[in-house]
Amino acid sequence: MDIKNKILNIISPIIVQNNLLLIDLVVRGDERKRIIEVFVDSKENISADLLADINRKINSSLNYNEEEFGNYRLDVSSPGVDRPLKYLEQYYKHINRQFDLQFKDGNEIKKSKARLVSINNDNLLFDDGMREFLIKYNQIIKAKVLISFS
Repeated sequence: MDIKNKILNIISPIIVQNNLLLIDLVVRGDERKRIIEVFVDSKENISADLLADINRKINSSLNYNEEEFGNYRLDVSSPGVDRPLKYLEQYYKHINRQFDLQFKDGNEIKKSKARLVSINNDNLLFDDGMREFLIKYNQIIKAKVLISFS
């Protein structure tokens, strides 16, 4: 089993117990200087206190297996708005925000900038300013929240 999968086996229960979603796990470097980045998200906004708590729990579990992971630096954070959303649960906290969307419509791939109006099961209702349209979650290829400074 490679190092990333070993880390994944250790951190997954901690993430699940805290009702979080694992967005990404990045492992760089070697046993002399390893960097472990854990990106988590949830249906609601994540507080800095929760991230610090998760960091402590993961660090404690990794330290228990210290000889296996060597010298490492652990970073636990939320993915940030520059990353596309990965799970349906992530969309809820972005209702009424603008999105840059890429989605399947039949055999076509369409792009749109639209505001997320509502979510009903796996149906997401968007408004592009001219019309409202429904997209099933599994039709979305890529969705990024657009930053608004207004």
